[in-house]
Amino acid sequence: MTTLDTVTLAARIRRHALEMTSRGGSSHIGSILSISDILAVLYGQVMTIDPTQPKLPHRDRLILSKGHAGAGVYAALAERGFFSTEKLKTHYQDGSDLSGHVSHKGIPGVELSTGSLGHGLSVGTGMALSAKKRSNRHRVYVVMSDGECDEGSIWEAAMFAGFHRLANLVVVIDYNKYQSLTTTMETLDLEPFADKWRAFRWEVRAVDGHDHGQLTDALDSASTTGQPICVLAHTTKGKGVSFMENQVLWHYRTAKGDEFQNAMAELDNLL
Repeated sequence: MTTLDTVTLAARIRRHALEMTSRGGSSHIGSILSISDILAVLYGQVMTIDPTQPKLPHRDRLILSKGHAGAGVYAALAERGFFSTEKLKTHYQDGSDLSGHVSHKGIPGVELSTGSLGHGLSVGTGMALSAKKRSNRHRVYVVMSDGECDEGSIWEAAMFAGFHRLANLVVVIDYNKYQSLTTTMETLDLEPFADKWRAFRWEVRAVDGHDHGQLTDALDSASTTGQPICVLAHTTKGKGVSFMENQVLWHYRTAKGDEFQNAMAELDNLL
């Protein structure tokens, strides 16, 4: 896909996610909107994947450690042809396998069920170590939230990955600077954030998390230091809907009625 194609894909992910969360009455739309560009670049341009062979041995792996944004991954997979976009209408419905937090059960293209924060990087580190020992060439991408980095398990995995020089491991941090109830600064200040990762022997690349060119360059290029890569993606929570941007309310709120219609109108303008 070209950069233009991934921009369109990101807009479609946002639109699907708004419809899915509104129809099912789930939440986390702000968290989904902030990573839609990241997901579009990964699934649309960077990762080696094949919708006709979801278990392709040499495929790249993606773990959404911030599993509450799972509707974004489902939307990306449907747009890439892993399953029908019609299936997205069942999201968060009784009996649906498209759960609110991302699940791999019965869903082609999902590598790991997540939701309890702080676990995705540990699993991704294990996958990357296994691939390295087997001399496999695929990469492991872990998309994380900034608030998730309050978890001690993140730093255990970061230390392990740096020590073992897992250059096939790429972490993408959705650094929107908000978490469930307030800002990250007010909850547990992460700064100096980039320096922390460098101290754990990671190669750090800071980018605008909504700029597809910057994301592609950061995500697609190999490590220059032989160390794991941390892409610190500066994003806006609720990106794409003006009244949701940088508003912690939309971590849990569901768009209904006029809010849904107004948000959809803004997202339609992105297509």
